Amino acid sequence: MSISSEALSAKEKIARLRLIRTENVGPVTFRQLISRYKSAQRAIEILPELAKRGGRKKPLVACPMAKINKELEELDKLDGELIVLGDALYPVPLAATEDAPPVMMALGHTHLLDKSCFAIVGARNCSVVGLKVATSFSQKLGEAGYIISSGMARGIDAAAHSGAMATGTIAVLAGGADVIYPRENKKIYQQIKETGLVLSEMPFGTQPQARHFPRRNRIISGLALGVLVVEATHKSGTLITARLASEQGREVFAIPGSPLDPRSKGPNSLIKQGAQLTESVDDILEVLAMMDERSISEPQYDMFHTPYIEEVENNLIDDNLEEAYKTINEKLSHTAIAIDELIRLTEPDTSVVQTVLLELELAGEITRHAGNRVSFC
Repeated sequence: MSISSEALSAKEKIARLRLIRTENVGPVTFRQLISRYKSAQRAIEILPELAKRGGRKKPLVACPMAKINKELEELDKLDGELIVLGDALYPVPLAATEDAPPVMMALGHTHLLDKSCFAIVGARNCSVVGLKVATSFSQKLGEAGYIISSGMARGIDAAAHSGAMATGTIAVLAGGADVIYPRENKKIYQQIKETGLVLSEMPFGTQPQARHFPRRNRIISGLALGVLVVEATHKSGTLITARLASEQGREVFAIPGSPLDPRSKGPNSLIKQGAQLTESVDDILEVLAMMDERSISEPQYDMFHTPYIEEVENNLIDDNLEEAYKTINEKLSHTAIAIDELIRLTEPDTSVVQTVLLELELAGEITRHAGNRVSFC
């Protein structure tokens, strides 16, 4: 798979960490800022002006260097590595997703990021059969050369990691990379650190909260060529991972189950929606082999190339921008709207809309949602 990347300087890596740790800067905004200003340091310098244009009263201050240095010291103490979007070490499949995490803290063997990955997820409150399936499938997929990614939750996730411990597994955490959650998985966590890889986009010491899990899930699926759902209730968070995988262009696989078991509702529903009905590891390997044959790689592209952002400073005048703010604010609400729909409903062109949204986000006026949608905070 090919993607435009290079070895970033240590200074630029630190600046990118500081940029994403700054208030109101999310993954999409991070990419747009790097696209426009080419370096994180330049983006940091211009943040107060952009946020002010977006309506922020108090100056937007970049994350203090003291806080960044403390995080880097902790990373060094844990013998970890900083994985930065745009650097050669960053996993290519994940970089191809629209909201790829700009930085990740990695504890363990980062060479696993160079290998083909497959995700196995499922219910925490799983059946004995579910545990056996997850363990067996992960072991056999590992033996076939795939690294297994999951979320280190109890149940199916833990079984998936355990089955792939000898061949390579990646645990993506919702909290900091140093925070073991749940505590009952302490042994698995230690084993993964020693033989596999622990990843997190959150600062060290961050305790996992409900809002962090969908963010974690997009990394689990983004790393992988496909996602297998073993067991999940109809309203399980596991289905978020499946949905994200589908949106990212990944293959979704599901183990069918009894209609009398609530834990089969999720997989059975996914199969009805087009997921691959999976009864054996061969069902997965056959699909993955076809993906390899037709080359799953994206065409080479610059992950920070967003022409509408780069052109806007040359094309905008204050009157146009002021009118655009008025129009866009009239169309926005607290209900999320697709950016494409917002562009259709407003007179300004794409470059103007994207610039206004960038500045509104930095001002703390809007928030971004999955599926390229935005709303007022």
